[in-house]
Amino acid sequence: MTRLAVFLLLLGGMPTGASAQDEGIAIGARAPVVVVNDIDGKPVDLGAYLGKQPVLLEFWATWCNVCEELLPRVQAAYDTYGGSVAFFGVNVTVNQTPERVRRWIASHHPPYRTLYDDKGVSTRAYEAPITSYIVIIDAAGRVAYTGTGADQDITGALARVTRK
Repeated sequence: MTRLAVFLLLLGGMPTGASAQDEGIAIGARAPVVVVNDIDGKPVDLGAYLGKQPVLLEFWATWCNVCEELLPRVQAAYDTYGGSVAFFGVNVTVNQTPERVRRWIASHHPPYRTLYDDKGVSTRAYEAPITSYIVIIDAAGRVAYTGTGADQDITGALARVTRK
């Protein structure tokens, strides 16, 4: 079984034939408030950010080639909006260990705070259909954008929620 298949099974499966915008949490939905540990095991309450400022969540894994291709776009978005948007990378922990994730972080230097979702709390709450899944939440705490793949216009999506 592939890693993606394992990931999808952990999420409860994914409907076949669904497109990127048909998957995951609905645009306009109130963003779920969840507590997820960071890579060091410290709890991070997303409620401390939601409804106060825009938030970007990327659901990723060290083995995800698409996530690695997406990284320059995430970095560019952070370079533009890092002062006004909270950036989190949610490691989905399928075939991951904290040590493996730490090594990846040390070599790739992602521009987000890394969350280690070993209980699947945020992955389920945000209905992440696959890795490379981006969720952008506006300052009112509503989901404003979701997407998958390496060619997402993250900077454009953030421009719409920050009015920059």
